[in-house]
Amino acid sequence: MSPAKPLQKKTKKSRIRRISDWLHLWLGIISGLVVFHLGITGCIFAFQKEITELIHRKELFVEVPANKKTIPLSTLKVIAEKALGEKKKITFMSSYTQPDRAWEFGTYKPGNPKAFWYFDAIDYYDIVWINPYTGKVTWVSDYKYEFFSIIKMLHWSFLINHPIGQQIIGWSTLIFVFLLISGIVMWWPKNLKKSNFDKSFKIKWKAKFKRINYDMHNVLGFYVMIICLMLALTGLVWAFKWFQATVYVVASGSTSPPKAIIAKSDSTQTIKAIPFDVAFETAQKVFKNAERIGMSPAEGGSASIYATGYKGEETYWNFDVLVFDQYTGKLLARKNQSDKNAGEAVIGMNYDIHVGAILGLPGKIMAFFASLIAASLPITGFIIWWGKKKKKKNNAAPEN
Repeated sequence: MSPAKPLQKKTKKSRIRRISDWLHLWLGIISGLVVFHLGITGCIFAFQKEITELIHRKELFVEVPANKKTIPLSTLKVIAEKALGEKKKITFMSSYTQPDRAWEFGTYKPGNPKAFWYFDAIDYYDIVWINPYTGKVTWVSDYKYEFFSIIKMLHWSFLINHPIGQQIIGWSTLIFVFLLISGIVMWWPKNLKKSNFDKSFKIKWKAKFKRINYDMHNVLGFYVMIICLMLALTGLVWAFKWFQATVYVVASGSTSPPKAIIAKSDSTQTIKAIPFDVAFETAQKVFKNAERIGMSPAEGGSASIYATGYKGEETYWNFDVLVFDQYTGKLLARKNQSDKNAGEAVIGMNYDIHVGAILGLPGKIMAFFASLIAASLPITGFIIWWGKKKKKKNNAAPEN
């Protein structure tokens, strides 16, 4: 009779590891619905530009005439205000160096600042698209109720205007950061034998549902961990002022706030030409390499006209700013991207990193799949927990 093989004892987990595993389970259950919500809305929003341009191609793109001469910006502004009923004043505009793009004219007015819901906190938010060569209005959109605007605000705060909305999002995101880190600790293979390697890096698709679900939670979670961590940390920059301040201080190495552009218009000086058009013409010459130019009319007696030259086709982080006198169109001040400190630059990149646009289409594809997998983690994690709970219950059942 051969001697019985000694039973192999399971490696006892450290106290810290047991606490980490326990927190991973219960914090995951607590934040699961919010993480699922953020993942799904993030997926939907990832390709909002491409989807909008596909659906509204006739409205957003125009035929380019031979001479390519555009109508003065001030005239287009008046046309846009007439399209809105003239009571609404245009507060921002965007022109594009891409010749076949319609130009954008927008107006925004806040509603009740104490309103609980997003819709009550905005009086109106409208965008008018105009053919810059003919002056024809191609589309008037109510952005307050636009699909992707609603998706964005759902992602931002559940459509809640009260601070509690972002607090729920923010704390759930902070928990998600912990879950990502603790998940990697739980996933980390004890050694890199082929069996452990396959279990840690591959999904066993031919296995039963329970094993496939387990692999989808662990393996897919590992592959998107870095991207999800970036998405979560950039989300925290908006959710918590203290986190944004920390990022700024760490990046800039200073607690001093960014230097503001100080420039005032002189009402004693006037010109025959329209100052707004003069300012725009100067901005076009200065921003030769910009993909689009944003213009903001002056509001108030000493206020100035602002022109922003964005160097990316759809990104917002890389831009220069010009300030003009509203009475003469004279250039008063300028702040370039190169003038910003590291803290300003990092905070400025936050949105483009969060949506993946900073890496172009490949970045948005990565953000899409990372968000989709992030949305699946609470589901696969819950199934794992429920399966273990059911197994323990069956094992504890008394024998007849």
